[in-house]
Amino acid sequence: MKSYIIDGNNLMGKINTIKMIQSKDKQQARERLVMMIEKFFNNRNEKVYLHFDGFQNTPLSLSKGKIIYSEKSKADKKIKDQIEIAENRKNLIVVSSDHEIQNFARVCSCNVLSSEEFSKGLTSNKDLNEEENRIKAINDIEEFKKLFGADL
Repeated sequence: MKSYIIDGNNLMGKINTIKMIQSKDKQQARERLVMMIEKFFNNRNEKVYLHFDGFQNTPLSLSKGKIIYSEKSKADKKIKDQIEIAENRKNLIVVSSDHEIQNFARVCSCNVLSSEEFSKGLTSNKDLNEEENRIKAINDIEEFKKLFGADL
């Protein structure tokens, strides 16, 4: 099974809406990112390890994985530690734009995705477009009923 190791603070800095929230309320930014990740991995058979710098404030959780706080150390160290102890590093996808983490992950045979690249998938309008199409289809049916007096 593929597992994602995500540099949470780095990723938050690459998503404009979260970046703006983060400057005012770090916890709310974390919550927003967790919701986006939760939605992204909803129908996927992959694990997620989301790393944040600092200490846990309000408890957050991921149904497909775990949130790891660096506490007194840096998240970068925790990410590297997790990569080092992984049984099958080829199944790891490390998400970060930090060059040191990317290089370490590559040396350890992990797959690497930049935070910018990964954020495109998180913020895609695919779900929004799908919802708009469903609403349009419902409106088309209602219009059809009005035009032809049909009771479907």
